[in-house]
Amino acid sequence: MADLPFHDKGDFVDADRGFVAKLSPAVIKTADGRVIWDNDSYDFLQGECPDSAHPSLWRQSQLCARQGLYEVAEGIYQVRGLDLSNMTLVEGERGVLVIDPLISTECAAAALKLYRAHRGDRPVTGVVYTHSHVDHFGGVRGVTDGDVPILAPAGFMDHAVAENVYAGPAMTRRAVYMYGFALPRAPEGQIGCGLGLTTSTGTVSLLPPTLDVTRTGQEETVDGIRMVFQLTPGAEAPAEMTFLFPDHRALCLAENATHNQHNVLTLRGATVRDARAWARYLDEALALFADRADVAFASHHWPTWGRDGIVRFLGQQRDLYAYLHDQTVRLLNKGLTGAEIAEVLHLPPELEQSWHARGYYGSLSHNAKAVYQRYLGWFDGNPAHLWEHPPRESALRYVDCLGGGSAVVAFARRYIDENDLRFAAQLLNHAVFADEGNKEARDLLAEVYTRLGHGAENAAWRNFYLMGALELSEGIVPASVETSSFDLLSVLSVEQIFDSLAIRVDGPRAWHERLSIDWHLSDLGERHRTTLSNGALIHQREPADESADLTLRLTKEQLVGLVAGKGVGGVEREGDTAALQRLVAVLDRPAPDFAIVTA
Repeated sequence: MADLPFHDKGDFVDADRGFVAKLSPAVIKTADGRVIWDNDSYDFLQGECPDSAHPSLWRQSQLCARQGLYEVAEGIYQVRGLDLSNMTLVEGERGVLVIDPLISTECAAAALKLYRAHRGDRPVTGVVYTHSHVDHFGGVRGVTDGDVPILAPAGFMDHAVAENVYAGPAMTRRAVYMYGFALPRAPEGQIGCGLGLTTSTGTVSLLPPTLDVTRTGQEETVDGIRMVFQLTPGAEAPAEMTFLFPDHRALCLAENATHNQHNVLTLRGATVRDARAWARYLDEALALFADRADVAFASHHWPTWGRDGIVRFLGQQRDLYAYLHDQTVRLLNKGLTGAEIAEVLHLPPELEQSWHARGYYGSLSHNAKAVYQRYLGWFDGNPAHLWEHPPRESALRYVDCLGGGSAVVAFARRYIDENDLRFAAQLLNHAVFADEGNKEARDLLAEVYTRLGHGAENAAWRNFYLMGALELSEGIVPASVETSSFDLLSVLSVEQIFDSLAIRVDGPRAWHERLSIDWHLSDLGERHRTTLSNGALIHQREPADESADLTLRLTKEQLVGLVAGKGVGGVEREGDTAALQRLVAVLDRPAPDFAIVTA
């Protein structure tokens, strides 16, 4: 820790550069008064780093806590610190182009209001989504009703749906841990997430793109603003793009290069990202844009100014992901497992000393395991790991072998005294999974998690540990974010809507059901069929002209209403109306409160 360059205040200078004004108070509420963002609750970060936080993470959180309107270049502004991400505004001939309108409509509206208070009441004349993560599109209805061009990378809708609807409930529950929603904002609690402070909890919306960016080199003009795009699928997101504003000599890096080491596999869950491709895209961006830009900015953190600074920043970020990928693959080819690679992998000295390569959000440890997973999957080749008991059953047997719950706790105390908190956590986890009523084990495990959290440089690790401690002590904190709202469902394709139904079918309950339903969508002029057999709901578009058990004639809006639980009012029905009831009867509901640190 003493070797890190804490004397270097360059990031603080850059984070404050171009400051125009703050939002005061920096508290954003819904129409009914619920607080969904509170930057002021992080004012404690202005103080000295306490013993309950890693000094490097404290420094990062101090930088992320800066909020307000900032000038990036002439005609380009960012609002930072009003959500996890930044909202960028580029002034055009008639109005302003909005890039990445945050997570919540309320936050996006507040950001636009702050901009207009200092730059005039310019209308929004276009929107750009840099990629398919919710913090880059969810607040769009806070800035527009959709009567403007909306640009996004090819594949945006497919991936936005897959991440935020299909696996949304599980990801949202795990995000409670990753972002530490229920933790107090205090030196001993939640102090940020590395990429920003936390996520807002307001109204999520989505408007479909009107123009897809399909190739690198594509040029588009919106409201007189010229943009040259680089498509980067499979880097930080499966659908993502960077782009240059040639007339402003400004480069938008989306989320491909930020002021921390990013995730190859986020701890809330996602598809594994391609670190090899990521590095190559950054190298391509250097070649394409470095000589044409005086400033590079991203959808998180603060900009980098000057050609030399941009080249150094992008070059080190490129080397970071390339090294991570190549060394992990080298070591897996020598027979090391993901966990073993994570223990021996170290960054080169230059990167180790670079603040923007530090593991505040991603980490060298879990990123190496992610690269291993991308190539070899969950199985490490050891037959003993091929058919292990699930966690609770394994825990019962381990605890029995060690002589019971009290003996496990005694062993754990010995390892705590030796400061081997990692193994103490493993032992106590077995004790808790074997007997959730073992209060001594629960309390001691909560203490171990707290100590591990306070020592973590990675913000997501800190939040996971501290949330684990909280839930062991106080019980489960359910996820509160709605991942299948009417607004989100309404922009899905018909196929995606039926896919979202198919993943809710309780297979065993539906084993012996056989039914077919035809859906005539009058406003689209389309006919779709869903067939339930062997516990699988199969969708066909324009199926063969065969009779179905039930035929429904409705609009797409009515179909979305059905899926959202609004009933069948106004829907024409022919045939066996009980078929729909039988289908609904085998649909399962996601659990927003599944256990994580208990069995």
